[in-house]
This record gives sequence, C-alpha cells and structure tokens, in this order.
Amino acid sequence: MSEQGKGSASASTSAPAPGSDTYKGWLFKWTNYLKGYQRRWFVLSNGLLSYYRTQAEMAHTCRGTINLATAHIDTEDSCNIVLSSGGRTYHLKASTEVERQRWVTALELAKAKAIRMMNDQSDDSGDEEPTSQSDRSEIQGTLKILVSKLDDLSTCNDLIAKHGAALQRSLSELEGLKVPVEGGEKIKAVNERATLFRITSNAMINACRDFLDLAETHSRRWQRALQYEREQRTHLEETIEQLAKQHNSLERAWREAPTLVSSAPSAPTTNKGSVRPHKEEASDEDEDTEYFDAMEDSPAFITVTATESTQHRRSQSNLSGASGGQPNDWNQDDHMSPSCNDVSGKELQPRRQRRSRIPDKPNYSLNLWSIMKNCIGKELSKIPMPVNFNEPLSMLQRLTEDLEYHELLDKAARCESSLEQMCLVAAFSISSYSTTVHRTAKPFNPLLGETYELDRLEEFGYRSLCEQVSHHPPAAAHHVISQRGWTLWQEITIASKFRGKYLSIMPLGAIHLQFHSSGNHYVWRKVTSTVHNIIVGKLWIDQSGDIEIVNHRTKETCQLKFSPYSYFSRDVPRKVTGVVADSGGQAHYILSGTWDDKIESSKILQSSRGGSGSEGKQKTVYQTLSPKLLWKKYPLPENAENMYYFSALALTLNEPEDGVGLTDSRLRPDQKLMEDGRWDEANSEKQRLEEKQRAVRRRREAEASDAVDEGREYEGYQPLWFHQRRDSVTGETNFVYKGGYWESKERQDWSMCPDIF
Repeated sequence: MSEQGKGSASASTSAPAPGSDTYKGWLFKWTNYLKGYQRRWFVLSNGLLSYYRTQAEMAHTCRGTINLATAHIDTEDSCNIVLSSGGRTYHLKASTEVERQRWVTALELAKAKAIRMMNDQSDDSGDEEPTSQSDRSEIQGTLKILVSKLDDLSTCNDLIAKHGAALQRSLSELEGLKVPVEGGEKIKAVNERATLFRITSNAMINACRDFLDLAETHSRRWQRALQYEREQRTHLEETIEQLAKQHNSLERAWREAPTLVSSAPSAPTTNKGSVRPHKEEASDEDEDTEYFDAMEDSPAFITVTATESTQHRRSQSNLSGASGGQPNDWNQDDHMSPSCNDVSGKELQPRRQRRSRIPDKPNYSLNLWSIMKNCIGKELSKIPMPVNFNEPLSMLQRLTEDLEYHELLDKAARCESSLEQMCLVAAFSISSYSTTVHRTAKPFNPLLGETYELDRLEEFGYRSLCEQVSHHPPAAAHHVISQRGWTLWQEITIASKFRGKYLSIMPLGAIHLQFHSSGNHYVWRKVTSTVHNIIVGKLWIDQSGDIEIVNHRTKETCQLKFSPYSYFSRDVPRKVTGVVADSGGQAHYILSGTWDDKIESSKILQSSRGGSGSEGKQKTVYQTLSPKLLWKKYPLPENAENMYYFSALALTLNEPEDGVGLTDSRLRPDQKLMEDGRWDEANSEKQRLEEKQRAVRRRREAEASDAVDEGREYEGYQPLWFHQRRDSVTGETNFVYKGGYWESKERQDWSMCPDIF
C-alpha cells in the first residue's frame, strides 16, 4: 500500500486549539500489514489518549488508551507520530504536516500537565512532616533574591533607556546633517532598531515583574496550605488525646460499676434490671426516656443528650443484660402492637438440611494493576475480567441475598400500625447491605436470559425468581411472593465506574413491596456502594447516600442516611440514622445503628425546640422511649474467611436443586468450576460463554439490519418470564413478572428456554 493511499482520506479535527483540556480529531492508526493505516477517532483528555473506530463509539466502547505521563513522543517524518509507553506503541499519521504539528503540540502539553499532576499527587500522598521553619526561611530567602535580581534588571532597564534615548538623539542629529541619501537610510534603520530594542527591554522587565508577582502569590498559597495542614494535624492530635481520655474514663467506669451495684442493695429494680434513682436524684422525666436531636436536612445529626442519671441507669441495664438479662428487642416490646409479634396459626415446617460449607478459596496471586490500567473510565460490565476478581455467585444470586432477613417482612405483615410496619421495612432495606462488609469480590455478570430461582415455600413460605432482562446496560428483574402476606419486586440496573483508586457501584431502579392484607405499597431505592483501595492497600467497601421509603397508600415516609466513612469523624463507622414520619411530617420513630451490625428504634413521646446547632439552625429535641432492637446481623459461618465471607444463605445458593430451569445460575459451568477451585478451567469456560453470547448478539444485530433493509419490523430480544409495564405508582416503565415459571417447573417443561450455557 502506498503512502499516498494511506493518507488520502480527510483527517480534519473538530477539536479546540492545542492547550485546552480536551483535544479530539481523526488520525490514521497503523493496524497490521494487511489493513495498513485505518482511520480512527482520537480523544486526548486528562493526560490519556484514547481512540475509537467512530465518534459514536465514545459512548460505550474504547478501543485503547495510552497514558502520556509515561509515554515517549517521536516524529518520524512530516506527517507521522510515534507514541510508546511500556510495551505498547501507536504509529499514527496525520493528513497534513500542519495537522501533525497541532497534535504534537497538544500531546506535549498534555504530557507535561500529566507529569505535573502525577508529581503533585505523589507529593500529596507522602508521609513527610510539615514544612519546617528552615524551609519557610528558604522560601523567603529565594523571594528576596528574586526581588534583588528584579531590581538589577530595573537598573539595567533604566540604563538601557538612558543610553537608548542618547543614541536616538545622536541619530536624530545625524539625520539633520547633510549626508548622502544612502547614509540617511542607514541612520534611519539604526534608529528603528534602537526603538525596537528599547521596547523589547521594557517587555522583558514587565515579564520579570509578572513572574515575581506570580511567585509571591504561590508563596502565599503554599503558606496557607501549610497552615491548614498544621491545624489539621493539631486537630487530629487533640482528637486522639480526647479518645484516649474517654477510653480511660470508660475503663474506670467499668471497673467501678460492680461496686456501685453492690453498694445499693436496697434500691428497688425495674423488670428490666435498671436501678431506680433515690429521692434526691428524682426528676420530672420518666426513667426510660432518652432525648434525640431531630434531623434538619438529613438523618445524619441524631445525637443522644441523655442526662447523667439516665446514663447511669443505662449502664446498669446493660450490665444486667450482659449477665443473663433479656435483651430489649421487639419480641417483648411494650410499645409495639401485639399483632406484630403474633405467631399463632403459623406452624413451623421441618427445615431441609442444607449445606454449610463450600471448597476453600484457592490462594492465587495476580497482578491487579497489569489488568486494571487499561480499564480507567470504562463501564465495569464491559471489561473482560478473570475469575480471580470474582466470587462464585452471579449478580442474580447477590440480588436474591436481599431476602436473608425475610422474617422482618413476615413480622411487618402482621403489624396493624403502618408506622410500626414502616420501621420493620426500613430495617429490612438496611439489612440487605450487611453481607457486603467483607464481600469485595465481583459477582459474575449474568448472561442474557440467565435466571435464578430460590424456592423456600415449604421452609419460609416464599418463592423468588430473577432473570437477566438486558445485557447492555445490564439489568435484572426480581419477583418474590410470600404466603405470609407480602410481595416484593424490583428491576435493578447496575452502573459502575472504575476511577483509578476506587470503584463506584450505583444501583438504579426502584424496589416495590406490597402487603396483601393492608394494601400498603412501599417504594425505595438503593444507595451507592464504593470499593476503596483498588490498586494499593486492602480492599474495603462503604455504603453512602440517602434512602427515602414511601408508603404510597398512607403517604408516610422514612428518611434514612448512610453516613460515609471519614477518618476524622467521631461517629461510629457504617452509621445509619433515620426518622419515620406520618403523612403530615410529624416524626414518630427514631432509627439508629449500623448497616453491618444492628438497627434500633425509639418511639418518640414528645418534641421541643432546643438550642442552635453548629450551622445556626434551631434543633428539635425528641423525648423518646429507650431503644428497641429491630434487626441484628447473623454471625458468619465458621471458616467464612476462607469461603469468600459467604453468609449461611449465600453458601446454599449454588447448591444443586432438582427441576430448576435450564438457564438457572446453578448450571453455569464457569461459576461451578470456580466454586470447586478449578480457576484455570473456569477462566476458559468464562471466555467461551462470553464469546458465545457475543456471537448471538451479532446474529441479532444482523437480523435487525436485514429487517430494516426489507422494511420489516424487528421485535428484538424479549425476556422469557418478565415483560415491561408502566407502574401505576411511580409512573416508570420496568420489567414485572408475567407468570408461568413455577407452572413450567411443576410440568418440567423447559422447551422454551434458550441454550445459553
């Protein structure tokens, strides 16, 4: 192929001028000796050069990315550019020399900026001590030297101006003399050059002055940053010192507590084991009441303001409970309606013995950075990943794990009070995150048409079905019906972005829960999950954001806030707070706890206006009963750390079941091989399944194209057990269960199932 043929097409760019943050345009990229140079759309942004086959591909498929911070830029001839970084080399060609020069300029500027950013990040992430006094003196000394040099330049400028003016006067006098015409022209030319020299020297002085001003500005900025870091360090030291003092006082209180109990044997006790105060300690408040600050903008600011006597009674009650007293949970709650705890008529069925172990996770080492460095900015579901980063469960099974604490919904279905029911629904929504605290591995992306059933009808009274209804974007539909009075359904689309240091997972879609007897219809959405330390350090996961649960029949609401983890925060990690309010906005219950351990509820007795908060807002103080346990996490099975930190339910999700659909996740070969510890075979199977799915997608695209050419309508892929309907409550269109699965299972007729494995 001739060079002329390689560069014949247009490579015009619609990008801004080089030097801006983003530069885009067409270039020709060398592919191979058969195809030669091919026209590609290149995007230069944030120090990364990415390319696509077309501009439309920017929305979904990046063909390659090179980091300019470590790249070498070379020019072979008038139109060629060679980029090399590590083991990757791009041979590029522009249509003209001018176009090539624009790209080279943009690349060089982006490379310099990327190197500066990398150096700044490395400086910021260091553990060096703050700048000492000697360093500050050195900065001031440097500025003084710059000032003195600028004074020298100003002196030189004055001398140049003085001598230049004298020179011009002399030249003007020469022009007045009678000299030949040729000599006059020479003198005039010298005069013009002297004027240009004076203008240039003035410009140089102005540039030096601007540089000094810039240096002084940056010096002040550096000093402010240094002062801020010193204040932060001082604040941290004070916080640690305060924590140490509190720890010592708690230890002393714990050592003295048994003495306090034994020294007052005549004090009458309540039925919950707390000590009644003596007459001189009596107050107007009930001994079981506590006080909470109301929430202004969000449930993040609930603070206990119990009096000293209340704290004393609480410590006594806790000691009694620790030595065998009954815990204050909702099973013996004195402010809940009896119907919530009524189990009459519910005969317990004998439970089937299910497995409690899976093979231990193999200890395979893998270089994470070598795989992830080309994935920055891409949709996670489109990145081919080895099973080393997975756990042997699919996303459909992870979705089914939300039902681990289904008994909360069974209890809620028996509640006569919708506000009490709301508390249990809120606890259920929080409990779905309890299994994620150690589960940093990625579940398998389900294949299109893959299903998962969980039939616990005989044991717990419910049946669950999930189906992958879309592949790009990945979306799963879920439907659960319980004989104990409730139905749950949801369609969840997972949006995830790899940001270099952390991974954000954003579930999109609403969760619906309806109780059969009351008709109460609850709707809420999930919060964002973040996996930290993707490249360096130990992986850990956090949940953050707000959840609003709405009962669309009564218009009652529950506002939940998942507080993000902060090193400098004094709150407990993984904290969740919430308020349950009626349709008029009046608060009735306070919720508090952590999403990885337990949630408690406190009934509000009355409220009053309190003092101003840190932002000047007047807060409402709620007087409440003592908290009651709503939900507590089950302990993990023995040896869970070697079994992917699976819960007791998760360990059973891949257990073989008779009669399941042919598309069930239990039958997926790569997932089963991974669970058995045969990871190399699992990787091969995973690639085979993904290629098979891609071939089916290409066939569908070809059929759609043929239908368009022939003027026919093409229906496209339709899920087997779910169909799209408009929700009457939210107005959104989503996939809901259309029926037929459990009937097909009873008949053992799976002839309609596609061959996806």
